[in-house]
Amino acid sequence: MLPDTRRDLAGTAHPYLRAATAGLRHHTRETAGGAPGPVDRPHLDVLHAHLTALHRLVDQLAEHTHPERPAAARHLAAAHTRLWQAADSVHAAFHLLPAAFGDGACRPERLPEGPPVLTICQRHLAAVHAIRRKTTAADLAS
Repeated sequence: MLPDTRRDLAGTAHPYLRAATAGLRHHTRETAGGAPGPVDRPHLDVLHAHLTALHRLVDQLAEHTHPERPAAARHLAAAHTRLWQAADSVHAAFHLLPAAFGDGACRPERLPEGPPVLTICQRHLAAVHAIRRKTTAADLAS
């Protein structure tokens, strides 16, 4: 029997990836267990946090892979763009759900509900700045 190298790599190369994977498994089991009902803003906030973290991770992997394996880096760059598109869609869905208070619009000067340190809008704006430095609008639209 071969050793499970995926488990070893996840623990050494990216120590937080194992915890994030466990969190995703927990949420997946929670929603698959029965009729979870409609999604709410806190769940979309957590999902957005996972997507933006994956976005940063894939970006770093693409940067480190490009010098040695340009073809593999192009695939990682495509995944990077798709993760951004997913995060952008989750952010839009977040604002279409009813807010606990106010109109729920994305206004950085008026924080939406949630922890004041890392709200979905602040996280999304940080991701926007990061993606705009490396990706064109045409790439994002395709």
